[in-house]
Formats: sequence, structure tokens, C-alpha cells
Amino acid sequence: MPDRWHRRAHRRLRHSLRWRLVALFLLLALALAGAFIFGMQKALGTGWREAARPLLTDYVDRLAAEIGDPPDVARAQALAARLPVTVRISGPRVQWRSGNAGDESAAPWNHYERWHGDDEPRLLARTTADGHRIEFGLNLRPWRDRPRLWGWATLAVLLALTALAYRYVRRLLRPLDDIRAGAGRFGRGDFLQPIPVRRSDELGDLAQDVNAMAQSIHRMLEAKRALLLAISHELRSPITRARLNAELLPESGDAGTRRAALLRDLQEMTSLVADLLESERLGQGHAALQREPTDLAALVREVAASFGGGAPRFELVLAEGLPVLALDRARMRLLLRNLLDNALRHGMDATQAPLVRLAAQGSGIVLTVRDHGPGVEAAVLPQLAEPFYRPDSARERASGGVGLGLYLSRMVAQAHGGGFALENAGPGLRVTVVLPS
Repeated sequence: MPDRWHRRAHRRLRHSLRWRLVALFLLLALALAGAFIFGMQKALGTGWREAARPLLTDYVDRLAAEIGDPPDVARAQALAARLPVTVRISGPRVQWRSGNAGDESAAPWNHYERWHGDDEPRLLARTTADGHRIEFGLNLRPWRDRPRLWGWATLAVLLALTALAYRYVRRLLRPLDDIRAGAGRFGRGDFLQPIPVRRSDELGDLAQDVNAMAQSIHRMLEAKRALLLAISHELRSPITRARLNAELLPESGDAGTRRAALLRDLQEMTSLVADLLESERLGQGHAALQREPTDLAALVREVAASFGGGAPRFELVLAEGLPVLALDRARMRLLLRNLLDNALRHGMDATQAPLVRLAAQGSGIVLTVRDHGPGVEAAVLPQLAEPFYRPDSARERASGGVGLGLYLSRMVAQAHGGGFALENAGPGLRVTVVLPS
């Protein structure tokens, strides 16, 4: 669990520009503080130490003289009580030290070797004429809590500065959140709400540029949609007239053969026009749907049975107790018919029937349609659900259709707020549709 949390935090830190900037500010502040303290110590430490050495030596001589020779314990005790120093006397007749033996706050100064080298006598120790050694130290007890207090105060100030830096960076980068949300809306085809322009700096200019780009894309899409709708509507009348004229042709002999071929072509053109109109309606998303409570398992059985052919043409694996979803029955019937027809056409030479599976996923349903044909190359999978796209193996009109079936199925799934995925099943192609509640 800690490793997973660490990896997640590391990924979030690498992904978040705000946190990286805050971490950069914090590291920069620590580096500047460390460099300044180190430089000042190097610049001033040696000079001040040399200047303080003779003063400290004279002061220690005076303290030793005040204790006396031989050392007087009473004087040493009075000195330790009057000044913030510790005294330790060791010798042939006197063994005494101020404070408690276990008191770490009364640390002798001679523990610190910064004042002298190994070949010099200890700066804070004196030897009397009768052989006693007097060592002086600094009594840290009056100030032992002060460094801790300053440490916590420094940490609090550092955390406060970091919080202020994060808040400022969060406000500075807020337009990026607006741009990301706006890009998501534009990607879903929602161009009604532009990105709010909150600032007049480079990020504000970027938001304005993205809004201008989105408006240009919106105009191009509307122009394309209007052109397709106009062409589709205009083609309906001549196709209808051509179909009426074809119906008047003789039904026998060569004329009957040509009549049947012409009627098939006209029917295909009619289906193409209807699919184009349907795709443009579905491009409007949820507004194009007429939802009603739908038993998807019953609808799958109904569409599968409509293909006829005597023996069952599909292997149906439908889970029990599936939730009833609010779906557009007509559009879902279109989706199912396209997917099942695609599975039949591309798996016609397989010995195993196409598989249709329904399973619950949370409060939604997952629909899977798989054929056992040759499948497609992995490189063409991302384009397989694009309009009018057919792989090379399906170029023939008799087996490959016009390239709108999978596209319409994807549009239906997305209009319902669901997902649509294509993958090779080895053998065959698997189409997965996720329908939320």
C-alpha cells in the first residue's frame, strides 16, 4: 500500500504543473537559505573567532583567578550560580563539578574543538600550580528551549509561505483548468459555452485563441452538416422517381434481370440517404433520442430473430435480471441490426455462429457482438468506425456495405452516453458497447 501511494503521488507530482512549481519554489527557498547561511559562516566565522580568542582567553583567566589556587569550591559554586557557566574541578584534593552529572544541558565548552588545534592547550581549561585542572563550559539550560521554539516557528513560517505560494500558483494557473474543461466540451461537440477569459496575459490570449478555433470548427461542422442534409433531401425525390420508373419495367427476361438489379441499387441508395440523415440527427446527441424503458435482452432476441434463415444464426448469451434502461428503442434496434449484420457478413465462412452477449456492469449493461471471421489488421481498428471507411478485405460492395454501419452504431452508443470499442478477438472482430443507467 505505501509503495502504491508513493507511485500515485509521484505520478500526480509529475503530471501537476501547480505542484511542481510549488515544489520548485520550496526547494529554491531552502537552497537560497542554505547557501546564504553557509556563505555567511565562511565569510564571518574565521574573522570573528580570531577576534574573540584573546577576549575569551582573558575572561577565562579571570574566572580561574576568582576560583583561586588551590581551588575554592564555595567560590566555584557562587560563580556557577551567578554566571551561565559550568565548572569542573579535578585534581589531587578536589573533585567537584557544578550541576548534575546527567545534565546534558550543562555541556562543557571544551567538547567543541573549533577554537583550537590539537597542538594547542585547551582554550577553556586552566591548570593551577598545585595540579588541579579547572574546566569551564556553557550552561545551556536557560536557552535549551529557545532553539526548539525558533525551529518550530521557522517551520511554521516556511509552511505558511508554501501555502501562500500554492494559492498564488493555483490562481495563476486557473485559466488552464478553464481551457481544459472547454477543450473537453468542444471535443464532445458542445460549442455553446466558450472558455471564460479571466485575465489579459498570455493565458488569457490562449483562451481567446482556443475559443476562436472552436468557433471556426463549429462553423465548418455546421456547414458540412447542412450540406449533407441538403444533398440527402434533394436525392430523395429523384431516387423515388427512378424507383417508380423501374417498377414499370417488365419482370421477365433480360428486362426483368435489369429491373431487379436496378431496384437493388435504388434500395441501396435509399438506405444510404436514410443512414446519412440518421447520422446527422444522432450528431445532436441526447436531443435526438426518444427514451423509454427498454428490456434490452428482449430487443436483442427480436432483432436476432428478424434475420431468419431457419437454424439459429447467432449464439445468444443473455444474463438474467438485467436492469431496464431508458433507451431509444428505434436507435437501439438500428445499432443491433448493424452490428449483427456486420458479424454475419464477415463471419459467413466461419463454422461457429456469431456470439451476442449481454452482461450487467454496475447499474448499466455491456453488449458484446463477436464474429469468428478473419478479423482486421490492428492498424485499421481506429478507423473502422469512421463514416464510409471499409478495409481492403471488404471493398466489394456485396460484402463490405457502404461503410456506415459501425459508424451509426458508434453514434447511437455515444448519443446514449455510452462507450463503443472495437478489438480483434483472434479470430474475428469483437464490438463492445457499454450502456450506462
